Amino acid sequence: MGGVFTEEQEALVVKSWSVMKKNAGELGLKFFLKIFEIAPTAKKVFPFLRESDVPVEQNPKLKPHAMSVFMMTCESAAQLRKAGKVTVRESSLKKIGAVHFKYGVADEHFEVTRYALLETIKGTVPEMWSEEMKNAWGEAYDQLVAAIKSEMKPSN
Repeated sequence: MGGVFTEEQEALVVKSWSVMKKNAGELGLKFFLKIFEIAPTAKKVFPFLRESDVPVEQNPKLKPHAMSVFMMTCESAAQLRKAGKVTVRESSLKKIGAVHFKYGVADEHFEVTRYALLETIKGTVPEMWSEEMKNAWGEAYDQLVAAIKSEMKPSN
């Protein structure tokens, strides 16, 4: 399990998210394209990419999916301290865990996603970026992943 998510970390996450929020669609897409750039095999995890013959960035289903994942990740991070635990809107950790289990998402996918998330944020708010901000987002992400992994089992 991750460590403690401090008030300072919360402030850094909330401040950067408030800037990124209005551009969540573009940023979500950037985030996912970065994942696929680092780990092309990650595409196999997504049924809508497997069954498609258009280039990834032109896939009509990618942007809405990417945006919802990016928003969920950032919103979960922004309210981690207030809620006192990882929470997600519009879905449940149980459901997210079951889906990740079903499509065979592995530890290295979470690692790549972590790196891609931090790179996307760094590229979006370079003037705010610092070691502290990197650690804040990293901690929030780690706690979200721990919560998802604890629910990664078959749905019944």
